[in-house]
Amino acid sequence: MPTDKLRTALVDDHPIVIEGLKMLLQNEENVKVVGGFGNGDTFLAYLKQNRVDLVLLDITLPGINGMDLCKMIKNESLTTIILVLSNHTERSIIMQTIQNGASGYLLKNSSVDELRNCISEALKGNICFSKEVIDIISRPSKNQLQGRPQLTRREKQILALLAEGKTSQNIADELFLSPLTVDTHRKNLIQKFEVKNVAGLIMAATQQQLL
Repeated sequence: MPTDKLRTALVDDHPIVIEGLKMLLQNEENVKVVGGFGNGDTFLAYLKQNRVDLVLLDITLPGINGMDLCKMIKNESLTTIILVLSNHTERSIIMQTIQNGASGYLLKNSSVDELRNCISEALKGNICFSKEVIDIISRPSKNQLQGRPQLTRREKQILALLAEGKTSQNIADELFLSPLTVDTHRKNLIQKFEVKNVAGLIMAATQQQLL
């Protein structure tokens, strides 16, 4: 990281939040705010042309959401440090943003000290969270409390094939079943894991080491 000030971008769809962060950061010795952006597209366009050392990023944005934006930022500039500043307290969202390349996650009610500390930890290459976020991720998730869902042999087969990206039709052909039977199994799996879709199913099954 350069020894001069960290070129810092703020990405949030609320202008008042961007202004507040600018005020907050103007007294920080190691930070220089180079711009505020209301959505991911305008920020990515800026990043293609300019060096950005640090991004303070919201999750709820018009167009590209903050979780997907993390990946895109890292693809464009691997050295850019991403810290998420959000009101979202869902454990799965927090974990996914870290998986997508963020170096930290803070709630918007965090103190300046927590933000300062997170910036300094991220510069050292560490992952950091505000205190409330640490509390959220250290609580066992609902699935962990309930234990792993019990799956039949057929459900395990179908889960593994879904994880390979296969469609109901592919799976039906492979297992000599009707697509309707495969769909029924898929719905049962989604229900057992208490998720909304196949992507959530695969993520939950991976977390519980069933894949």
